[in-house]
Amino acid sequence: MNSSDRTPADLLRSALAADPARPLVTFYDDATGERVELSVATFANWVAKTANLLQGDLAAEPGDRLALLLPAHWQSAVWLLACSSVGVVADVQGDPAAADLVVTGPDTLERARACRGERVALALRPLGGRFPQAPEGFADYAVEVPSQGDRFAPFAPVDPEAPALAVGGIELTGTQLVARAREDADALGLAPGSRLLTGRTYDTWEGLSAGLFAPLAAGGSVVLCRHLGQLDAEGLAKRTESERVTNTAV
Repeated sequence: MNSSDRTPADLLRSALAADPARPLVTFYDDATGERVELSVATFANWVAKTANLLQGDLAAEPGDRLALLLPAHWQSAVWLLACSSVGVVADVQGDPAAADLVVTGPDTLERARACRGERVALALRPLGGRFPQAPEGFADYAVEVPSQGDRFAPFAPVDPEAPALAVGGIELTGTQLVARAREDADALGLAPGSRLLTGRTYDTWEGLSAGLFAPLAAGGSVVLCRHLGQLDAEGLAKRTESERVTNTAV
């Protein structure tokens, strides 16, 4: 990856320039049987659309705080990179009452209502499906995002030294986040082309790093598994083989 990259959005741009067709995020939900694979290009397209929604329709600005109440999921990864693209602080499992806007899954809707700003809800259904009926007081992400533009340009440059991510009691700037992701990639033994399988949750730095940032920083990809505990040893061995997993962080 480019040594000058200083934000997660920079890392994604470098990945897109290097090999847009390679896999980046392969997502499994072992409670539902769902599997989704996104190439770098497809993931970047989702990020661009989401960043346009965030900057345009939701009027988010650099420095705004977004309470991200989502589990380990491919759409959560998209939102993390969209926040980085706009310069919004992704406050993972943060207090909605203290946030400028909130993005929530179906299990945290009541908690998310404490936010006085814009509210977006994700159904987290297979294939990015929408809610049968949008929750009152929330925009349905699956309804709003498809019409957004496929290219994104921030209204203002993103400062890599500004806060970018808050999780588990720590807050990181873009520069700090990229540096830690690179350190973690080295510690996990990741290299360009590595395939990291992880069942870690997205409510700690270690989970976010293994589940997105470290593979991205290394030029590798992630096999992100939600509810991995429901998979038996034989099933895990088969997945490791079929997905050509090279490293694990479970």
